[in-house]
Amino acid sequence: MIFTIVIALVIALIVLAILINAVQQHKEKVEAEKRTELAKHKNTVEETEELLMNISNYPVSQQLILILHQRLLDAIKAMSELAPDSNELKTRLKDTQQRVKNISPQDQQNYSDDSFTLPDDERATISLIQGIKKLRSALRSEHTKGKVDTQIFMLEDKRLDALQLKINVESLMKRGHAARQTQMLGSARQYYEKALATIDGQATRTDYANQRKADLTKLLSDITEDLKNSNAQDRRKKAAEEEDDLDVLFQPKKKW
Repeated sequence: MIFTIVIALVIALIVLAILINAVQQHKEKVEAEKRTELAKHKNTVEETEELLMNISNYPVSQQLILILHQRLLDAIKAMSELAPDSNELKTRLKDTQQRVKNISPQDQQNYSDDSFTLPDDERATISLIQGIKKLRSALRSEHTKGKVDTQIFMLEDKRLDALQLKINVESLMKRGHAARQTQMLGSARQYYEKALATIDGQATRTDYANQRKADLTKLLSDITEDLKNSNAQDRRKKAAEEEDDLDVLFQPKKKW
């Protein structure tokens, strides 16, 4: 009888140990998933804050700014739900909610690319292009989640695409102008041709693209003419040099 009780107790202890271990593993799994979710939302917060910090470099609409702030709000709200005891998250949540309320998507005062100028520094230009790509990626992500209406997404993405095109084309034309000024006509032609190919690769054509296409076509025509003139001059120079060599070769020999 005692032996049976001992065996039963041992079995009960084993079962209890298994249950405790299972509960502990489940708890650790939940905590790991929680940390993963927090890290994911934290990355979204940091990425969105960086986009908002650099948004002044671009002529963007208030609608896009609102989308970014709403994206930030959603991420902070999710973090707050995962960490309800965090006073820091509670404060940030209130601040972000207030900022979202203060943004009017109908206000388009920030959107005008007419005054946008390309920075002189090449690295700054590359940074601008990378920033636009990140903006488009964030916008696409919010649309995929169902947070952005399809019409709004298409309009904002089209604006960013046009801005990206403008930066690419203006940058290539700037390099082409610099090469042409130093008489590097071959390099200038390559830059202009690349800019023209960039425009031709667009699915839709804007007034800006049409104007720049006409400008580039004229520039390429001018370079072709310059190259023809340069080659003709080179041929004349070479012919003159050969003629001089023949004159020297067949001139009467002097008698000493």
